[in-house]
Amino acid sequence: MSLIQDYQSKVVSAEKAVSVVKSGDWVDYGAFCCAPEFLDAALAKRADRLQDVKIRALAFPGSAAVVSGGFVYNSWHFSGAERKNHDRGDCHFIPFVYHEGPSHYRQNIRTDVCMVRTAPMDDTGCFNFGIANSFQRAIIENAKTVIVEVNENIPQCQGGYDHSVHLSEVDYVVLSDNKQLLTLPEPEVSQVDQTIASLIMDQIEDGSCIQLGIGGLPNAIGKMIARSDLKNLGVHTEMLADAYLDMFEMGKITNSEKFLDKGKMVYTFALGSQRLYDFLNENPYCASYPVDYTNSLGHISVNPKVVSINNALEVDLYGQVSSESSGYRHITGTGGQFDFAYGAYHSKGGKSFICLSSTVTDRNGNISSRIKPVFDPGTIVTLPRTITQYVVTEFGMVSLKGKSTWERAEALISIAHPAFRNELVEAAEKMRIWSRSSSRDVAFGSVRACA
Repeated sequence: MSLIQDYQSKVVSAEKAVSVVKSGDWVDYGAFCCAPEFLDAALAKRADRLQDVKIRALAFPGSAAVVSGGFVYNSWHFSGAERKNHDRGDCHFIPFVYHEGPSHYRQNIRTDVCMVRTAPMDDTGCFNFGIANSFQRAIIENAKTVIVEVNENIPQCQGGYDHSVHLSEVDYVVLSDNKQLLTLPEPEVSQVDQTIASLIMDQIEDGSCIQLGIGGLPNAIGKMIARSDLKNLGVHTEMLADAYLDMFEMGKITNSEKFLDKGKMVYTFALGSQRLYDFLNENPYCASYPVDYTNSLGHISVNPKVVSINNALEVDLYGQVSSESSGYRHITGTGGQFDFAYGAYHSKGGKSFICLSSTVTDRNGNISSRIKPVFDPGTIVTLPRTITQYVVTEFGMVSLKGKSTWERAEALISIAHPAFRNELVEAAEKMRIWSRSSSRDVAFGSVRACA
């Protein structure tokens, strides 16, 4: 049978494809923008004929149709809609560190049906995973049935390995409605973001290898780098965002100083504008890898001068970082924050930054400190105190590595909002992490950087 004949024999309707799902099955969706929205809608229509079907997704773009259909919905990393679904009790979280994702499918869990949205089949019979690689290859290898949902808007993203699935491994091919991929508006950049970004810019050197998270702060840093005199920067990251495109177009990124994948921007998924997705299509300067490659602690640290910049919700006076929940309310996932915080520190000349505004204002207008004595019950620790290196607010930057508990408390209080410093000192004294020799003047001063 020829390749074309084999392909045509596997093309079915969405309704036919999802009919393979049985009660009690585990169904895995693709990640981020490559989640199978077309198949998801078809599966949701079978809700009254199925029982105890469990779905696993990773930041589904919007609210999955199956969520309201009686399916047991689980997510590796919450999107905004999944967070709201969790608030209503319709979504469950799966704790993990990002680099271990593929290992879970190879060692710990089962997949009955895999559904993934891909680019159209190429001349060799391969369906490219596009802008959402992550651990799709491991899911497919684990699955009893593999269904591909083809979307013509998904770019063909070149890779190192495991960035596609061959027709011979696919059971059904569904031609979708070719819905446009989710795009993100340009993030709003606050004055606080600008201030924090300027502090971090002082720490970035020529030849640094950059990892940025998502949001206004990374966008601010990307634009500052694009306007700076920095040169020969590299990219090894989990998420590729528009900030990298800004830097690349201004000639700041060459990847020439990297030891691993020299000349390539390495990533495992992309999320941003249509301009970014067009840039990635057939781009030989970019390489899509599975997350156990991009977020491998060894692969991160082998490149020199890795600079990892991530956001957080709260930091306590011990130096623990929470980036996932606010008390019992779950916000998002661990993602690769642990991977890159650890890996960057172990890179020669590397630095890991955790960034947050000093305060947060709730819906009633009440202001509270993001630097807290201890976390509220239910708050998840994303980084243990042993991993945290630099913490940055708009009031300064401090390093916690090698510091005792009282030194950490003093350093963190010095970059808290001045309105909360006295009460933080009092709390630290009660917690017995405040030295008698410590100066209470820290409650009124601020620092730019602490070695």
